[in-house]
Amino acid sequence: MAEVREFTLPDLGEGLTEAVIVQWLVEVGDVVAVDQPVVEVETAKAMVEVPCPYGGVVTARFGEEGAEVPVGAPLVTVAVGAVPDDLAGGEGGTPCAGGAPRSSAAESGGGADSAVAGPGGPTTAPAPAPPEAGEPQDSGSGNVLVGYGTSSSSARRRRIRPGAPEGPAHRPAAPLAAAAGPAPTTEANDTRTAAVISPLVRRIAREHGLDLRDVRGTGREGLILRTDVESEVRARAAREPVAVAAAGPVPGEERIPLKGLRGAAAEKFRRSRHEIPDATCWVDADATELLAARRAMNVPGAPKVSLLALLARICTAALARYPELNATVDTAAQEIVRLPAVHLGFAAQTDRGLVVPVVRDAQDRTVEQLSAEIARLTDAARAGKLSPAELSHGTFTLNNYGVFGVDGSTPILNHPEAAMLGVGRIAAKPWVHEGELAVRQVVQLSFTFDHRVCDGGTAGGFLRYVADCVERPALLLRGR
Repeated sequence: MAEVREFTLPDLGEGLTEAVIVQWLVEVGDVVAVDQPVVEVETAKAMVEVPCPYGGVVTARFGEEGAEVPVGAPLVTVAVGAVPDDLAGGEGGTPCAGGAPRSSAAESGGGADSAVAGPGGPTTAPAPAPPEAGEPQDSGSGNVLVGYGTSSSSARRRRIRPGAPEGPAHRPAAPLAAAAGPAPTTEANDTRTAAVISPLVRRIAREHGLDLRDVRGTGREGLILRTDVESEVRARAAREPVAVAAAGPVPGEERIPLKGLRGAAAEKFRRSRHEIPDATCWVDADATELLAARRAMNVPGAPKVSLLALLARICTAALARYPELNATVDTAAQEIVRLPAVHLGFAAQTDRGLVVPVVRDAQDRTVEQLSAEIARLTDAARAGKLSPAELSHGTFTLNNYGVFGVDGSTPILNHPEAAMLGVGRIAAKPWVHEGELAVRQVVQLSFTFDHRVCDGGTAGGFLRYVADCVERPALLLRGR
């Protein structure tokens, strides 16, 4: 009796969950070989021919061309055991439709035809041509992507319709070399195969240097599952540190505990990169007028205004125009939370590490007030006297990495905030100003944002507004 097996769309990796059927490569009633492509599908990544891990007669197809099929949905059903051995990749002793065990039919070498169970009942199909001298024979396959065949012979197999003549295959076959028994399993002649369906499983094994033939499958009929490969990877990883520990520490190495302020910052950075899909855009701006405005404001007897305070004031004005960026994402509720007040954090480097003090209600402060509060918080940070409230609940961060003499950066967002403005060093550079080439004070501005809260158009609009304010600050800096 033939066994009908269902072949489903396998996991194609890269997080893909569905594919579109582009073209069927077989029809109902076709005889297919092990690893023969049966359908061409299109994913979000590429066009892929999907080979079937079973050899036999196609009894059903699922889905029309152009239809979207989810991973795990059936593609075809195949009657295994109704065709010659080297097509079905069968197991010895399982009877064919004609009543003889498949292994006997394969070994006899006689008889031009063997029985095939077609859609209208048993029909006849040609026996396969004998393999070339020295060519290994398959015992089955679990492969599903082109290029993962178990032997070179499978590449030469063609689709066969039941009852269709195949030329030389109808001549009496010569005795097979394999009739004397299975090929020995040695390093020089290893004919073992691995029962694998998912290409993702093969990729994981390849990335970790695993031979799938040495992995024990826990799926049905010994199928190797992703969990089997991952368990083997973990088992190897658990064994490897023992040898490293036995060797002892490397002479001269220094180990610094990730504790205290450094440990808290490391955990925040890790969580930010793990949870937030961030993106960065940047632009060069002529800061000559901004520097001139600062000089004009810092007259004798007036409160001192810092450059960081001017940039902070520009940020609050930009957030008033683009409030969607003063936000956070509630992952538990799957909601974007837009915040009513701007609590502006700024990066400050101290002897104890990087800290981000927060200016509360920055949108309500003048440039002079912003400058005074930033100076107070910076002094407290360097003295190690910032309170927890002064280091938490920020909604937006200003990062002036230009003080380190660098032009640009792609910073990690200060979780759970949704955006950060980065400011590089201001340096004299050639610049076209009012149609003439001149030496101007140029700064690179970068803007990193959580792509969940907005698209590139909003982020680009925010950054362009900031750059315009840097280049023409006079109107903005009047009043609040």
